[in-house]
Amino acid sequence: MSTIFVLLKKEFLQIFRNRAMIPLIFFMPLFQLLILSNAATYEIKNIKFNVVDLDQSYFSRELVSKFTSSNYFILNKVSFNIEEAEESFKTLDARLVVYIPKDFEKDFRTNGKSEVQFIINAEDASAAGIINNYANSITRQYNADIVTKSSVMPDKTPLLNITYSNWYNPELDYRTYMVPGILVALVTLIGTFLSGMNVVKEKEIGTIEQLNVTPIKKYQFIIGKLLPFWIIGIFELIFGLNLGLFLFDVPLLGSPLLILLLASVYMFVVLAIGLLVSTVTNTQQQAMFIAWFFMVLFMLMGGIFTPVESMPDWAQTIAYFNPIAQFNKAMRMIMLKGSQFKDVLPALNFFIVSGIVLMTLAVWRYRKSE
Repeated sequence: MSTIFVLLKKEFLQIFRNRAMIPLIFFMPLFQLLILSNAATYEIKNIKFNVVDLDQSYFSRELVSKFTSSNYFILNKVSFNIEEAEESFKTLDARLVVYIPKDFEKDFRTNGKSEVQFIINAEDASAAGIINNYANSITRQYNADIVTKSSVMPDKTPLLNITYSNWYNPELDYRTYMVPGILVALVTLIGTFLSGMNVVKEKEIGTIEQLNVTPIKKYQFIIGKLLPFWIIGIFELIFGLNLGLFLFDVPLLGSPLLILLLASVYMFVVLAIGLLVSTVTNTQQQAMFIAWFFMVLFMLMGGIFTPVESMPDWAQTIAYFNPIAQFNKAMRMIMLKGSQFKDVLPALNFFIVSGIVLMTLAVWRYRKSE
């Protein structure tokens, strides 16, 4: 134990003496959490739209006012020519055209129904789908208001009154969903990049040969190299959790100790990946590129930014063996749903098995590379 303690002391001294390492460890995660939690959102506001109102009636003006009074739409221009309104798509001055045909109000009064067309800039398919949902929601609400508040159709009163109850995120705040995922990404990047680059650094400066001829055993060297970043990763997670709780008001319905238990085992997996990368590279630049290649794939398929359930079946199968996807799912379950130990036990078992496999392979590769 004394040998490991000396190695840990030496590693922490090297870390804190490295001026480039301190911002990576402490300031980069803080800035990323603050920025990404507010920027990485699928909620769209301030959507500029054009109106082509050929009816110029009370009903058509009311419909437009429903859009402008919402928190999502800003009226850009009113036109009487649909081609002119669509020209704004080219310069992104507008992303939606609301086309109200002539006799809009007359058809509603005489037939009980009318038509309105939404022309959406679908260059970004995801954003187009969200804009369409917003527009349809406003139109449905407008239709319900006409039926219930107007004497136009007294015999068409609605039979159902629909109420909504949003579980786990009542305010529909996207930061509540994103903060746990961003914490997973930060802990993963710290564990993978820093641990891998730290071992490779010994190769670059030539001290790995000196360490290999000392009486230090293999397990002592590996523990001394990886444990500091395990400690730093857990510290970053605790710091990020407190930041999310007090700054972003993200709920923590489950047990913090359960999160720490999962994170402790998960960091073992991440550090094993970092050590494995270091055994197949000779420079820090190589280690960074290889680690980044795999981390980008893991994160994009990890459910942090897009739900795993929306992926194709083959991608969902791959995501099952993705440690980031497992930890991200468990983090959100504990924080937002208050899940218990039995609920996240499959993820814990996965981390234990994959950690043992990856660490065994990394140690074997390290021994072979000597």
